[in-house]
Amino acid sequence: MAHHIDYYFSTLSPYAYLAGSRLEEIAQNHGASITYKPLDIMQLFPRTGGAAPKDRHPVRMAYRAQELPRQAKKAGMALNFQPAHWPTNAAPSSYAIIAAQADGSGDLGALVHGVLRACWAEDRDIAQDDVIRDCLEQAGFDPKLADSGLLSGAETYAANLEEAVAANVFGAPFYVVDSGQSFWGQDRLEDLDMHLAGKL
Repeated sequence: MAHHIDYYFSTLSPYAYLAGSRLEEIAQNHGASITYKPLDIMQLFPRTGGAAPKDRHPVRMAYRAQELPRQAKKAGMALNFQPAHWPTNAAPSSYAIIAAQADGSGDLGALVHGVLRACWAEDRDIAQDDVIRDCLEQAGFDPKLADSGLLSGAETYAANLEEAVAANVFGAPFYVVDSGQSFWGQDRLEDLDMHLAGKL
């Protein structure tokens, strides 16, 4: 029986960026469906025992400074460790992803990765309309989706946060399978793959 994955993430997350398109490839291989649930990660952290990067202890940030470039190199992906526009307002890009998911005409995985790549590899401000429209168009969506459904997008964005807290989600990327199993981090995608194959 095919599984369903609720994918909780932030368009500001470097680890969601480093996941690349592996989630989509894994889901396709196993016939699993995905619901993309962008959320306000800065609101999630304090509600689930975490802290925003600016509030973390220096030793944790020192490890992050080593780990992110390491993981980027491992994945063969470009990464600007200190993007010109980070942190920025994640809401506009999240609303666009929510509108695109409802529209269904393009490649949603490509859109999500395009937004993350714009932030973490291309030094673009993903809060800007022109950047969001370009990401939409590149993924096969009507760029006008950036201007549509703002109210429903805001409502869904807020609901995603509440659903995440209820599902014991505490970071990003976070993959919750309808089997009851959860996987945190792009470095657990192999485990997700094995789980969907019935090996974990």
